Amino acid sequence: MLIATIQFSKDPISPCRVFLGVILTRCPFRSREEACSSAGNKACREKMRRDRLNDRFMELSAELEPGRPPKTDKATILSDAVRILTQLRTEAQGLQESNNQLRETIKELKNEKNELREEKTRLKADKERLEQQVKALTIPSGYMPHPAAVHAAAAYVAQTQAASTKAAQMAAYPGMAMWQWMPPAAVDTSQDHVLRPPVA
Repeated sequence: MLIATIQFSKDPISPCRVFLGVILTRCPFRSREEACSSAGNKACREKMRRDRLNDRFMELSAELEPGRPPKTDKATILSDAVRILTQLRTEAQGLQESNNQLRETIKELKNEKNELREEKTRLKADKERLEQQVKALTIPSGYMPHPAAVHAAAAYVAQTQAASTKAAQMAAYPGMAMWQWMPPAAVDTSQDHVLRPPVA
C-alpha cells in the first residue's frame, strides 16, 4: 500500500511554504484485501469458514423445501432437517417391516407351491395307475353282449333278489349271470360229452 507525502519548504523568511513535491512511500500496514488474501490470518479464516457454513445452510434449506425461498434462521433449518430425518427414518422402518412380511409371504407361497406340485405329481401317478387298471379291465369289443342280454341279466338279478328261499349272495361275485359275457364257443355245451368226458 502506497502513501503520498506532500513536502513543503521550511524557509523561515518566506511566509508561505513552497510546495516541493509528493513522495510515495509504502505503508507498513496491510489493507483489508491483502489481509484476507493471506491464509495465515485467523480472522479471515474464520470469516471464510462462516461463509462456507452459511452457504451449506442455504443449500440445506433449499433441499428441505424446494421451490420456496431458503430460510436464513439456522435453528429453523436444523429443526426442519431433524423433523424430516425422523419422518424418513420412520418410513424406512415401516418399509423394512413390510419387506420382511413380504418375504415371509413369499416363503409361505413357495412352500404351498411345492406342496401343490407334489400333490399334482401324486394325482398324476394315481390317474395313470387307474388308467392302467381300466385298460386291464376293459372288455374286448367281440365280447360285448346284445342289449337284450343285458335286459335279461337285469331281470335275472331282480328275480334273484326277490327269491327269499335262496341263500345270500357272496359279496365277491356280482348278482347277475356271467354267461352273457362269455364267447359263444365257450357257452356251447353240445360237445361237452366229447371234449369233457365224465369222470368215473
